[in-house]
Amino acid sequence: MTSPTLGRSALTAWAPSWDLIATRHLELRRRRGLLIVTALLTAGVPVLILGIRMLFHAFDPASYGPAGSPSLFQDLSNLIAQFGFLVAAAVGAAAGTSDLSEGVFRNLVITGRSRLALYLARIPAGLAILLPIVALAFTIVCLVTSYAGVPDTASVSVGGVAIPLHLDQAGLRSWIQAHPHQAAIAFGSPTGPNGRPVPTTGQASHLTGTRLATFYSGYTSQEIAGANPAVNEMIKIGLWIELDIGIAFLAGLGLGSLTGQRTLSTIVLIALQIIVTPLLARVAIPYFLDGQRLVVGIAMDQLRPAGLAAGQGGGPGGPGGLLFGGHGALGIPPMPTWAMISVIAGWVVGWSAIGAGRMMTRDA
Repeated sequence: MTSPTLGRSALTAWAPSWDLIATRHLELRRRRGLLIVTALLTAGVPVLILGIRMLFHAFDPASYGPAGSPSLFQDLSNLIAQFGFLVAAAVGAAAGTSDLSEGVFRNLVITGRSRLALYLARIPAGLAILLPIVALAFTIVCLVTSYAGVPDTASVSVGGVAIPLHLDQAGLRSWIQAHPHQAAIAFGSPTGPNGRPVPTTGQASHLTGTRLATFYSGYTSQEIAGANPAVNEMIKIGLWIELDIGIAFLAGLGLGSLTGQRTLSTIVLIALQIIVTPLLARVAIPYFLDGQRLVVGIAMDQLRPAGLAAGQGGGPGGPGGLLFGGHGALGIPPMPTWAMISVIAGWVVGWSAIGAGRMMTRDA
């Protein structure tokens, strides 16, 4: 009869021990070049940009404004997410192929240690390196935006008209009804010979009709572009970036374990992030819409917090061009919420299962 101690040991053999996780963490930390690139691309770039802006403002405040601004906060947050995805994929691929590249996989298998435990130990070991670096970079951006940026105001300018901040769609409707002439200037109305809006009896109803959703979209875009994000919005953006980094690491880890090739896995994920995803997000391919939605970048774009979704020029959509950016500017119909969550969860669970399965079946 198997003793209770042996039974419990067999049941938990797949769970990585703390010592195993610490060993994997040490292996990644020894890759100095990879860690330096990770730190430079995630934290170094925002620190450099903000540092230069703070110096310019300190020496010549009349010519150079405060270091932080809502638009710069969006740009740097998107930059951290973009570069963070790339370096997380590279770190994941390195973690997934380290045993093979160093020629120690056979020795690890001979020890009798669970292969599943060997794989799972890489996940907390890699995330323990990536997530703090990204959190530090984003915290610096938030602090500079909050304490060394433009002061918050109680209103946002839309078409030269000051409208109170933080209105929902019903609140904007009420404001339009209470200020029909100002609303006509901000959102458009029939004009007279002098080009000024002509007040009419039904002006408020005209502005609060079917076009209210369009007006509200323009209002929120101007609000995002012209006001510092609230603390709760910063928290949501930070969590979204960390989720993006985690997905990239797990995909790199799984693909690296599957192919056994670090360089190939990294190139594939970089191409997916900066070329394939923006293309699929912009153009709806007939009869392939559901296939496009299976790409995790599309689902993450749809999940992107409102504080990062303002477009250039105050319009809806996301910043950036087609190649290095474009996120948040979906040109295809959004998927249902349950489908978006399923795609994200599927990439997390799927790549973990693929990588672990390959680890358990690889010849020693």
